[in-house]
Amino acid sequence: MRKINEIFYSLQGEGAHTGTPAVFVRFSGCNLKCSFCDTLHESGVEMTDEAIVKEVCKYPCRMVILTGGEPGLWIDDAFIGLLHKAGKYVAIETNGTQVLPEAIDWVTCSPKEGVKLHVKRIDEVKVVYTGQDVSPYLLIEAKEHFLQPCSCRNTEEVIAYIKAHPQWRLSLQTHKLINIR
Repeated sequence: MRKINEIFYSLQGEGAHTGTPAVFVRFSGCNLKCSFCDTLHESGVEMTDEAIVKEVCKYPCRMVILTGGEPGLWIDDAFIGLLHKAGKYVAIETNGTQVLPEAIDWVTCSPKEGVKLHVKRIDEVKVVYTGQDVSPYLLIEAKEHFLQPCSCRNTEEVIAYIKAHPQWRLSLQTHKLINIR
């Protein structure tokens, strides 16, 4: 059984897959408590793997995004295997503190200051920028490095930072800008 906050169909609003239709499987619970997190960790329902996959398969897209909370607390190889068997491309949004199943297709890691990473592969680093020193995150080997304004509040500051540090790319929360889930 896995604790699910919600499952919904929308467009990916952040990072490398922005604009891609996806089913979001939002897990409850996290081992970190970030002030800007948009998940209600205490709510959720227990679901079997089969029930989750059945719900995911109600939607016409191929991409599934495991998010949270911290989905790494809840997933394993068997669950990822069921999603792949259903023909899904599995992406995850993680804080990087948990060892993840290797078969995940795309790993987005949002590392937090002072937290040790345990992920073996990262496809994109996405850092919510609040004025902190983000230079150490460029040392993380990944295909993409994104800086993201915190809930669209400091966009101009992030743009200025990226212009001065062009190793970064801008990630906007487009779902918030266009008012979709």
